[in-house]
Amino acid sequence: MGKRLKVGVLFGGQSSEHAISLLSAAAVIAAMDQSKYEIVPIGITEDGRWLAGGDPLETLREKNIPGNSFFASLITDPTNPGLILLEREGPEHKFLPLDAVFPVLHGPYGEDGTVQGLLELAGIPYVGAGVLSSAVGMDKVVMKILFQHWGLPIGDFLYFKFREWNENKKALIKEIEEKLGYPCFVKPANLGSSVGISKAADKRELIAAIEKALRYDYKIIIEAFIHGREIECSVLGDAKPIASLPGEIIPGAEFYDYHAKYIDDSSRLIIPAPLKPEVQNTIKNYAIKAFLAVECSGMGRIDFFYQEQEDKVYVNEINTIPGFTKISMYPKLWKASGISYSELIDRLIEIALEKHRLKKKLLTRYSPAGEI
Repeated sequence: MGKRLKVGVLFGGQSSEHAISLLSAAAVIAAMDQSKYEIVPIGITEDGRWLAGGDPLETLREKNIPGNSFFASLITDPTNPGLILLEREGPEHKFLPLDAVFPVLHGPYGEDGTVQGLLELAGIPYVGAGVLSSAVGMDKVVMKILFQHWGLPIGDFLYFKFREWNENKKALIKEIEEKLGYPCFVKPANLGSSVGISKAADKRELIAAIEKALRYDYKIIIEAFIHGREIECSVLGDAKPIASLPGEIIPGAEFYDYHAKYIDDSSRLIIPAPLKPEVQNTIKNYAIKAFLAVECSGMGRIDFFYQEQEDKVYVNEINTIPGFTKISMYPKLWKASGISYSELIDRLIEIALEKHRLKKKLLTRYSPAGEI
């Protein structure tokens, strides 16, 4: 047996999706082949402290840092990639090398390009989208603008920032009512897992929904309601990605909110989605196109609406670090498409390592010999 890869699994984080990250990370760690990988769990507390040693998953769940946990810091030294583990008291520290990192972070400070930028500086291969695609995939407004540029069908939307809302409430409400109508969805522009999202049926609910969304992000997006079936498709790869079979969500609540995704089991996932072959192919093609539009890498889950009577498919959004819990759609779709959970993890790590190898071949300083 060859040398095991030392893979850091990074989870937790300063995000309203912190708890979901713990569930995803627990599932990923349990599924990783320990004959191939030496797993290094790395937890980030809700106030941003990095922890390693002991059991960071249990530590973050209990919100009590025990004596056998080290504070950890990623060092930005590409010649010697890894973590510095700091003694809780005193100046002592030790170095822990890493071959790769698997970020299982959802939302801001994890899925938005911030951690990806740190890993780039540290010279460590990492699973998933890069800095640009992570940031674009996190921002629903920029994402939709790129989808439009690529000719993908999307629903009508408007967006604004908190200052505009504070200064022009009446004008914005009028614009929303005239261009989008009711009902409509109000969302923070930079959050996932349906956190902070509301469905507004009238002016009173719209104002309340906007105020709620602005508690999570300074920029919000308002989307026209699309009455259609909720379809999701998983994508895997880099320059030549592949798409899974589509799956359908039958929400147990009015819409597929945070509670329905992660807590109760009243929602149903139908895999594969009962769709005509030509509609399945359209969704798979759109999923790959959306993945490429934001220059994604590794993994992505693309969400759709399908209006059956009109035979119309709308692209809703992409998630660059989709949920990896046992009930999450991303791994379930790949399992139905012939790729097991553990094989999926292997492929994602292989993609990360290959992407890093290619990037290391690029010139980082001017050389006349490198000119064409």
